[in-house]
Amino acid sequence: MPDDRPHFFDQTPETLADLCAGWGLPRFRAKQVFGWVYAKGVADPRQMTNLSARDRELLADRLRFVTGQVVRHQNASDGTQKLLIDWNPAPGSTGVSLQLMPADDDPPPSDQTECVMIPTAGDANRRPRRTACISSQVGCPVGCKFCASGLGGLDGNLTAGQIVQQAWQLQQLTHVGRLTNVVFMGMGEPMANLRAVLPAVRTLAAGWGLGLSARRITVSTVGVPAGIRKLADLDLPVTLAVSLHAPNDQLRQQIIPWAEFVSIQQLTDAGRDYFAKTGREVTLEYILLGHVNDRPEHARELATVAKRLRSNVNLIRYNEVAGLPYARPDDADVLRFQSILKSAGVNTHLRASRGRDIAAACGQLRHEAAAV
Repeated sequence: MPDDRPHFFDQTPETLADLCAGWGLPRFRAKQVFGWVYAKGVADPRQMTNLSARDRELLADRLRFVTGQVVRHQNASDGTQKLLIDWNPAPGSTGVSLQLMPADDDPPPSDQTECVMIPTAGDANRRPRRTACISSQVGCPVGCKFCASGLGGLDGNLTAGQIVQQAWQLQQLTHVGRLTNVVFMGMGEPMANLRAVLPAVRTLAAGWGLGLSARRITVSTVGVPAGIRKLADLDLPVTLAVSLHAPNDQLRQQIIPWAEFVSIQQLTDAGRDYFAKTGREVTLEYILLGHVNDRPEHARELATVAKRLRSNVNLIRYNEVAGLPYARPDDADVLRFQSILKSAGVNTHLRASRGRDIAAACGQLRHEAAAV
């Protein structure tokens, strides 16, 4: 039978206080529990030692904390870590308790999502970062031709609590401090699940939650203008990233099916509105596919698009996906592409590839588990 108890990570201090009152507990228990979970990383009520034994047992009985099951935990040579979480594990299964698991033992991936913790060393100009890349859906409805996430289509939406829980679980892997950044760049299209994404963003940014600066939370979308405007109405200065991946509508429609319904002009109009409302520059994400969208003429077209709004461009080298006909671009082509953008006055960053040895591109681990 499904477990219909409230999920802790869905709660705010106010809603948990109401639940506590209904269970005959003092309302201030909610503040104590939030402190244990978010400040101390303790999500087992039985270990919350400043609560009475009775209250600890009652909370453990009435409230779900960490749900789902980690069925694969991978560590890359560059420090990147990836979790594959099954949100509907088979009865009696125990997961791997954050240990490596042989591929042959993986369960079917129908209710699985991925999340990744990416550490970045600091330098003289930037502090070290610990970035959580989290999913918003099980699978993806967009079906980008080059992406593993949408190969099986959409299996369902995650709840706000499941979204927040991913970031919390990844924070427990850092061992060196709290998360500094969260990006909605895992599985799914965040704008297609705003009912859960918006409250999740609030929890991530709240002082009683993970306490992240809203400016260090990035919501990535393939391009849903109405959703972009709703995100702007959240009244938090989160970063908007638009997964552009092509500089013109014709090429974009070839590799992103949803582009048939939204033009690049509509996206840049929504991006301008976002900047006007939030003051936040829009990031244009551009995955470079070898000999598909990485030609000099594409760079010149992209420069024209980028100048239509206050934006910067993130260039990403493609991570190959088994069974898909796309290749990683040549380094010389990547550098030439970047040079053309910079010469045109576009603020451009070349994102370092992380976790290639553990299939860290979104959807790859789930896809590979399904293929076993």
